[in-house]
Amino acid sequence: MLKIDGVTRRFGNVTALDDVSLQIDQGEFFALLGPSGCGKTTLLRIIAGFESPDAGTVTLDGDDLLAKQPNRRPISLMFQSYALFPHMTVAKNVAYGLERERLPRQEIKQRVGEVLETVGLSAHAGRKPAQLSGGQRQRVALARSIVKRPRLLLLDEPLSALDKKVRADMQLELKRLQHEVGITFVVVTHDQEEAMSLADRIAVFDSGRVVQVDQPVPLYERPCSPFVADFVGANNLFHGTASGLDALKSDEFGMLAGKPLAELSAGTPALLAIRPEKVELVDENAARGMQGAVLDVSFYGGVSHISVDVPGHPKPVLVAVQGASAVQAGAKVKVRWKAEDAVIMGVAP
Repeated sequence: MLKIDGVTRRFGNVTALDDVSLQIDQGEFFALLGPSGCGKTTLLRIIAGFESPDAGTVTLDGDDLLAKQPNRRPISLMFQSYALFPHMTVAKNVAYGLERERLPRQEIKQRVGEVLETVGLSAHAGRKPAQLSGGQRQRVALARSIVKRPRLLLLDEPLSALDKKVRADMQLELKRLQHEVGITFVVVTHDQEEAMSLADRIAVFDSGRVVQVDQPVPLYERPCSPFVADFVGANNLFHGTASGLDALKSDEFGMLAGKPLAELSAGTPALLAIRPEKVELVDENAARGMQGAVLDVSFYGGVSHISVDVPGHPKPVLVAVQGASAVQAGAKVKVRWKAEDAVIMGVAP
């Protein structure tokens, strides 16, 4: 539905977007994920019409989107700040865009009523934004965005202003809404958990480039580069060289088991990545594993994170286990993993 081809945008000597190409399907929930300053919001503003690219094309259903003024594009943009009118009621905020289009009063009333029912705010139609909670204000902003029935809804860090519990509730609400109204959603976020829980597919940005596009599970389990492995979720990273086998050769630890993402010739600089939940904590007398000492145990209500100091490794190895852990700080242990749970990727020398 939306095709972005070779889009580049520069601000003086800074290249915000560098030859970005993406395709987003009809009805898809698509996330643009990356650290601050990686170019994801610039791309969102180009799609919305608030920025113009220096090169490249953007088409919607085959039509040139860049040739249309922002107000002529079948797109809604939900701002990070929500940008509600404080002097208007909820119903008036939602109706504003339809009134600007001079639609019949009865049609406006019907559509506003339907969308407020969808977001669960029918009982609050007469209230003003100051009388609502953060989650309710976010729903008003969503209702105002979808009432115009856009082909595409753009969301810029939509949940960043909410506390953790409300954010979790609204993530479920966003997914429900997206499936119910059938609009294509494109969300910008730097929160990996948010992107993983919301999106059908995720594009990971680094320094203005798209480095990987994938569904959440393959993206998490098979990162294609050291940046993605380090940025998307927690990872334990070990440097060394490819061995030509299903292993990484490390000067400090010898041969470390893992599955290469691509064919790597022996001696090629490489990196092994293993997720904390895939690392096994065993007794120090176990036959196999890296010797270490427990530095810290943190309980997060359902999951315990255990930091293990492994001599020769620059950072503690992180282990995640279900429930409360019986291991104590200072305990001598070994850490190990199965070859199929670790990925090995090439790195720039």
